[in-house]
Amino acid sequence: MSDYRISTDFAQMDLDVIHGFVSQSYWAKGIPRDLLARAMRNSLCFGLFDGGNNQIGFARMITDRATFAYLADVFILESHRGKGLGKRLMQAIVDHPDLQGLRRMMLATRDAHALYALYGFTPIPNPEILMQSWNPAVYG
Repeated sequence: MSDYRISTDFAQMDLDVIHGFVSQSYWAKGIPRDLLARAMRNSLCFGLFDGGNNQIGFARMITDRATFAYLADVFILESHRGKGLGKRLMQAIVDHPDLQGLRRMMLATRDAHALYALYGFTPIPNPEILMQSWNPAVYG
């Protein structure tokens, strides 16, 4: 695992790689590049890089760094999956100093419940208290 590193340095994030993946994802299909860049600038970003400093994974926390955080845009490129890198990325996120002592961290996933459960995420026991304003066609 020493061939990989995680950074929160925004200057190291490869927007081409991140947008390439996220804009094809089920959760943000078609998101414009400039909109994703703005979202990233206003988030705590985690980049996962291989030994050649190529970005191979990403996650971002939308957070006030005091009480709440929402985990979004988590991915590991297909060619690097199955190596425990998702776990390594998640551990770096939950260990980050700016994310300690939060009252609540949330996320939404269609298929990675088992991974997130390892880091304390559980189904919401009373989802009826949650509401949303949702515009699924916002990207076009």
